[in-house]
Amino acid sequence: MFSTVPCLLDFARMGSDAIGYLTVAQRSGLPFAIQRVYWTYQVPPDTIRGGHAHHDLEQLIFAVNGQIGLSLEGVKGDKHEFMLSQPDQGLYVPRLYWRDITFSDQAVLMCLASEEYTEDDYIREYSEFKKLQHAYS
Repeated sequence: MFSTVPCLLDFARMGSDAIGYLTVAQRSGLPFAIQRVYWTYQVPPDTIRGGHAHHDLEQLIFAVNGQIGLSLEGVKGDKHEFMLSQPDQGLYVPRLYWRDITFSDQAVLMCLASEEYTEDDYIREYSEFKKLQHAYS
C-alpha cells in the first residue's frame, strides 16, 4: 500500500519553452497498476463534480489544463484541500475518500484509476459515507 492519506506526487517534466514539455507516468512510479484512464472537461462554471467516494478504487488525478480544486474527506474524518494547476503534478486519492471537485474555465481533469469501472464500488450517498466514518473511528 502506498499511502492512506491523499498526497501530491511530482512527475518529471522534460523539454523547454521553445519546444514544449512532456510528462510521463509509468507503472514503476505509481502507487497502483493503472486499470482505467478517463478525463473530464467542459464543466460549466460553478458546477461541483464528484460527490462520491469509492470502497476500493485509488486514483491519481491531474489538471492537464486549467485549475482543479479538490475537497477531500476521509473515512476517519480527516479533511484535505488541494488545488491542482500543473500538469506534471498529480494528486493521489486513496480509497474511502469523499470528494467534491471544482473546475476553472477550460480545465481538463485526467484520472488514472486502479480499477475498471464498477457501480458497486461507488458510495454515492453522503449519509452512507458518514455511517462508514462511524465504523472506522
